[in-house]
Amino acid sequence: MAKLGVNVDHIATIRQARGVTEPDPVAAAMLAELAGAHGITVHLREDRRHIQDRDVEVLRKTVQSKLNLEMALTDEMVAFALKILPDDVTLVPEGRHELTTEGGLDVNMLRSTLTQKIALLKQAGITVSLFIEPDIEQIKASHKVGADYIEIHTGTYCEMRSEADKKEQLQRIELAISAARRLGLGVNAGHGLNYQNIGPVAAMKGIEEFNIGHSIVARASLVGMERAVREMLALLNE
Repeated sequence: MAKLGVNVDHIATIRQARGVTEPDPVAAAMLAELAGAHGITVHLREDRRHIQDRDVEVLRKTVQSKLNLEMALTDEMVAFALKILPDDVTLVPEGRHELTTEGGLDVNMLRSTLTQKIALLKQAGITVSLFIEPDIEQIKASHKVGADYIEIHTGTYCEMRSEADKKEQLQRIELAISAARRLGLGVNAGHGLNYQNIGPVAAMKGIEEFNIGHSIVARASLVGMERAVREMLALLNE
């Protein structure tokens, strides 16, 4: 069974909407772990729209499973990661005006900077993943710059409405998994996955971990975090 990393960003989104202290993403992370989550993911954005520096600092001290820090490829964020020392860093593209991450990194375009920053992070003992499209050239480039993992952007699959389009995207993901494995890269996946569409991707061999946030937090708002996490784990088990 693939592992589940629970992204608690949108617990912080609710908190920041009122500028208060609750709900606390740290408490949400604890409940997710109690329910069986294999890791906790947070995205510290440059504009600090949801997760704050202190959240990551406290999570680093309290997460018992694994802490995955999603972040942009900037000097500020690399310096922060080197100070906090999360277990994993996932480098993602980031735009100030986007509602959520819109697509994967262009690894070829960023090759020089990525090579340098990945080396710094790995020297500190941090596992580095690159959030990319299921594209063979991006996978080859990820290997060349020294990444340990790729995280396949599943958002395009999740947006498809026709069965033919879904099948095409699933085939792209399968080819990407195979290519990454041949190069010795670990494979994670995430973005847009929910309780309705996770099945076909979860059935694929070769994905080690799914990072899922919005759908779990949305479900948790109705049934509680522990039940929401357990329900997603049950789907991964199937």
